[in-house]
Amino acid sequence: MGAPIGNKNAAKAKLWHGAILRAVKKRSASDDLEYLDDLAEKLLDACAQQDLPALKELGDRLDGKSHQSIDVGNPDGTSLFSKVERVIIEAK
Repeated sequence: MGAPIGNKNAAKAKLWHGAILRAVKKRSASDDLEYLDDLAEKLLDACAQQDLPALKELGDRLDGKSHQSIDVGNPDGTSLFSKVERVIIEAK
């Protein structure tokens, strides 16, 4: 299911992406990929120092972010819902 009509959130993400790419180009002396490779090396160095945020970032980049689940139920373990019913009522 797509976003509602008029939703501009995707455009905001693209603006941020573009800003990061421009910053990389500014800082890169010769090749954009060389600068990104240097940043990747710094990430690996931080992981070697057991920097937990760096380790989390590396894991997210390699495996993807972990899924979050929500457990909906009563404290005794029984289901919160016994039935879901859709009722369409016509206006008179």
